[in-house]
Amino acid sequence: MVSHFVNSNPDMQLLAPLALLPGGWKTDVLMDVDRRGYITRVAFDQHGIGGKVQQLPGPVLPGISNLHSHAFQRAMTGLTERRGPAQDDFWTWRETMYDFVSKLTPEAVEAVACQLYVELLEAGYTGVAEFHYLHHDQDGRAYADIAETSNRIVTAARTAGIFLTHLPVLYTRGGFDGAPLVPNQRRFANDGGRFCTLLEALRRSYANDNDVHLGIALHSLRAVDPETMGEVLKFAETQDARAPVHIHIAEQTREVEECIARCGARPVQWLFDNAPVDDRWCLVHATHANAEELAAIASSGAVAGLCPTTEANLGDGLFPAERYLALKGRFGIGSDSQVSTSPAEELRLLEYGQRLTARRRAVLAAGTGASVGRTLYDAAARGGAQALGTNAGAIAPGARADLVVLDTESAALCARNEDALLDALIFFGGKPALKEVWVAGRRVVSDGRHPHRAEVLERFKSALNTLN
Repeated sequence: MVSHFVNSNPDMQLLAPLALLPGGWKTDVLMDVDRRGYITRVAFDQHGIGGKVQQLPGPVLPGISNLHSHAFQRAMTGLTERRGPAQDDFWTWRETMYDFVSKLTPEAVEAVACQLYVELLEAGYTGVAEFHYLHHDQDGRAYADIAETSNRIVTAARTAGIFLTHLPVLYTRGGFDGAPLVPNQRRFANDGGRFCTLLEALRRSYANDNDVHLGIALHSLRAVDPETMGEVLKFAETQDARAPVHIHIAEQTREVEECIARCGARPVQWLFDNAPVDDRWCLVHATHANAEELAAIASSGAVAGLCPTTEANLGDGLFPAERYLALKGRFGIGSDSQVSTSPAEELRLLEYGQRLTARRRAVLAAGTGASVGRTLYDAAARGGAQALGTNAGAIAPGARADLVVLDTESAALCARNEDALLDALIFFGGKPALKEVWVAGRRVVSDGRHPHRAEVLERFKSALNTLN
């Protein structure tokens, strides 16, 4: 078993030659960090500091949170890229995914998740929201421990050293028409009572854990009946009134059409008419939201969870980001199906998709003269932290010391400064130009490498060999 990172730091001081603070770039930035890994003080222009201060070896960014992950799908990469006899789309991909998930054991779930989380850290993510719907054994029977697979996810996150917001997923039906779940969905199924029991078990185990936060996820409107949705939302609020709530919404045009036919409204519209959507919510994808729905999301304070590499891979379509950002809408990014583990690649593809649609450059920059990279990174760091329900995404007192140290000796970042560093980080491509990654005041990546990479990879390989 790989050793866990333990949050046992004494109070410490970190000094960055350059750092991105909420007020902009500052030089010689000193951060005081307490034993829990939270920043207690930030000062800049701190020249000549020595003693026990730890010097960080490059410019520092706040860490960015991955707001949407299905960890097990990292093991599927490369298995869904052959054209079938019918037109390939999200729905044919889903059948392949169902077949794959039927083979997963709890041990494989943990090994694959740990490999993914190591990769996420090495790419610059410091936190992850795990949208976890694999609850039961291969026959759909509950494990002796109702939280068996959730515990495996937590163990994987602890081993890797990444912050985790764990989102057990409610999944009750096979479609908008109320059809029962088919056999290859039975590992996901819970009624309201059993799901609430799972939430209770998780809260008993992790409510006071500094590195694990708990929320809930509603798989989608097609997969959750309204009555159970209401029951679970009320119960979750009694446990934690500020717990994050995530949902897949309007990812596919077929989903929109079926929702209109069965519910008399578009998905986002129906959700706002029937659920208390506010800033605790993350609406994942929302790809096919119309103008009125975009305005509703923006005004609610909810976060749009965008996963550009997955949305491209599955042929979902393009989220209307330019229109949404003009409404001051909040967004974050996620790796979703794990065809990419790079936040830079997600942000690059987000901007490039808008350029291809608008046939213009620098579409998502905040205004004249603004940096695209800075605009996207700032927004995704804030939105991701909000979606995870954690105080991160900024280098400021009260925030977690989740930090990314850039490698200015790399080809991507050499001779670049301030906002140009972010533009190069996102648009240069290739391997992330990172020196170090810190999570809650713990260094979990050094010289671009996770210390447990080799051991974790061997467990991942072994798990994949059992799945083939």
